[in-house]
Amino acid sequence: MSDLQASQKVMKHYLNALLTDDVVDTPLQEAKKQQLNQLLAPVSAPVVAPVKAPDITKPAVKAPVATPVVKTPVVAPVPPVVEQAKVATVAPTVKAAEPVVKEYRKGRFQALFFTVAGLKVALPLKALGGIHKIMPIKSLPGQPQWLKGVMLYREQKINVVDTARWVMPEKYDQELAERLDYQYVIMLGNSHWGLACDTLVNTIALEQDDVKWRETEGKRPWLAGLIKQHMCALLDVDALVALLAKGMNSQQ
Repeated sequence: MSDLQASQKVMKHYLNALLTDDVVDTPLQEAKKQQLNQLLAPVSAPVVAPVKAPDITKPAVKAPVATPVVKTPVVAPVPPVVEQAKVATVAPTVKAAEPVVKEYRKGRFQALFFTVAGLKVALPLKALGGIHKIMPIKSLPGQPQWLKGVMLYREQKINVVDTARWVMPEKYDQELAERLDYQYVIMLGNSHWGLACDTLVNTIALEQDDVKWRETEGKRPWLAGLIKQHMCALLDVDALVALLAKGMNSQQ
């Protein structure tokens, strides 16, 4: 068996091991709620009866005598002292956001297959931002090793990823580096990130049952699943771009 075939076999075995890792969901914590009781009750003010003035009679001979009117002082009701109830602050219940269902998880979809150092990889065609022939790349100091540098294409700056080094940094050595023959750059969605690859294989229509999907988040969110018949990785482009933007490789 040639060295190249042996390398391909090792990388395929390695990829299959990545895709069959067990993942554990993180439990969610729930907030407690407090109830509020109103302690204030309406209080009726006391009613004061009106004072009736006495009748005045006129004598037949004598001059009328005015009867003095005595005013009864009216006392204003004193409002009762009511203790103010303590109001507890109740935190609003925040509804967890529902996971976004990607378009390629709805029935039949197309996937683009390409190779990296003899390893076959695929991504959903709807997540493909374009394909460019590789051009001179300017390396940048102080960047991760998996970033080959910046390629200029029609005034667009593309961050080119050394895909083999990014996917399996622990397997990357001088021998593997010498076998690489990057020819194309696969653009990831609408981002400025591109994956270097050796060859473009073809585009294949897949059914949902053709893929062993990752149903829960795990250590490698960049893997959407495993295409069973071809035994190759299907990339989650959104998660991959997020990791690249943070300067993280596949193992971080």
